[in-house]
Amino acid sequence: MQTHFSLAQLADPDIAVANDILRACVHCGFCTATCPTYALLGDELDSPRGRIYLMKQMLEADAPADEKTVRHVDRCLSCLSCMTTCPSGVHYQHLVDHGRKHIEETYTRPMFERMIRWTLAWSIPYPLRFRTLLAAASLARPLRGLFRGRTRAMLELAPTDLGPPSPVDVPQVIPAEGTRKGRVALLNGCAQTVIAPQINEATVRLLTRLGVEVVVADGAGCCGSLVHHMGKTDASHAQAAANIDAWIAEADGEGLDAIIINTSGCGTQVKDYGFMFREDAAYADKAARISDLTRDVSEYLAELEPELKPVENIPELRVTYHSACSMQHGQQIRTPPKTLLTSAGFTVSEPGEGHLCCGSAGTYNILQPEIAGRLRDRKAANIARTTPEVVATGNIGCITQLAGALDAPVVHTVELLDWATGGPKPKKLG
Repeated sequence: MQTHFSLAQLADPDIAVANDILRACVHCGFCTATCPTYALLGDELDSPRGRIYLMKQMLEADAPADEKTVRHVDRCLSCLSCMTTCPSGVHYQHLVDHGRKHIEETYTRPMFERMIRWTLAWSIPYPLRFRTLLAAASLARPLRGLFRGRTRAMLELAPTDLGPPSPVDVPQVIPAEGTRKGRVALLNGCAQTVIAPQINEATVRLLTRLGVEVVVADGAGCCGSLVHHMGKTDASHAQAAANIDAWIAEADGEGLDAIIINTSGCGTQVKDYGFMFREDAAYADKAARISDLTRDVSEYLAELEPELKPVENIPELRVTYHSACSMQHGQQIRTPPKTLLTSAGFTVSEPGEGHLCCGSAGTYNILQPEIAGRLRDRKAANIARTTPEVVATGNIGCITQLAGALDAPVVHTVELLDWATGGPKPKKLG
C-alpha cells in the first residue's frame, strides 16, 4: 500500500512502524475471510482491510480521530486472526495498538462511555478494587433485567460466588517437590486472582509436583493489556515496567528458567514487552529479556511432558478444547495444550470455526455487548456440536464468556492436567 507520511511524521518511531506495516498490506482481502466482525456484520470497514484504510487516513492526516473511525476500530476484537491469515506478514497488532493510542489522545467520547472505560481501567488491573466492584455488582445482579447495554453486560458477567483471596497470590517462593529441576516466575495476574484463583493454585501444584520451584515476584501485577487495548499507553507501560523490574530482580538473583503465564491474553502482551520498550533506553534490554523468557504454561509443560504421568481412576472424559485467540493467533500456540490433555488421558476434540473469537477479548464483552453476545452464541453452538463433557481453554476471559452459554463446565486446561496427575478434581466438575 502506498503511504504519504511527511519526513517529520516519520521521525516519530511509532509512525515509522505504522508506515512499514501499512506498506506491507497489499489489500488482498484474505483477512476478511477470518475476521469475526466482518463475518457477522459484512461491512468492509469492520474488516482488517477496512480498518487499515481508516487508520491510514487518520494517521497520515495527523488529525483528531473522527466518530466513523472510532466506531469501526472499537469494534475490532484484537483477536489477531487476520495476522494468522495474512500472506504478506502485516503486523496488524502493532498498527491497531497505535491507532487506539491516537484515538485515546485525540477523540472525546460521550460522557457515559468515558465513565465506563475509566471504571474498567481503574478497577480490573487492581485485585482489591476489582473484588470490591464485583461484590457491589453481585448485589445489583438480580436487578440486571432493569438495565440495558453495557451496564447490563457488566452485571451479567459478575460472579455469584466470589470466593476469598488465595494464599498463592502473594509474593513468595513455593519450593519444588523432591529434587528441583527448574525455577520459574508465575504471573498471577489481576482479574484471574479474583474470579478464578483456583487456576493459579492448580498451576502451582502441577509445577511443583513436577519439580519446579515457583516464584510469585514482589511488585509484579497486571500485565498492562487491558489499558493497552484502550489506548492508555502511559498506564500500560507503567504496569509493564513494574513487572519487568520485579522479574529482572529474580532473574539476576537466583535465576529464572521461564516466566509462566496461564492467561493467554496476558502472555501475548508480555511477549510484546520487547517491542513496547524498544525506544526506552532504561528498559529496552530488560524488556527484551523478559519477552524471551515468557512462556505460556502449556509451552513450558510440553517440555516436561515425559513427567506428566496420569494417576489411576481418572475418567476418560470427552474434552472439547477451545483455543483462545490470544493463544492460537497472538502466540501461535496450537498443538501443546491438546497434546498435553491427550497425554493425560482425556479424549480431545475441537469445535468447528475454531479460528473465530468467542467475543470475550478483554473488556470487549462489556464495551461491545451486542457483537460479543452474537459471537459467544456462535462459538457455544459450535462447541455444543462436539457433545463435550467438559470444555478446556487457556484464558480466563474465554472461561467467563462461555460459562453461561454451555451446558458443559468450562475450566482451564491446567486444572484438568493438575487433576489427572494427582491434584484435586476441579470444583466445576462436581
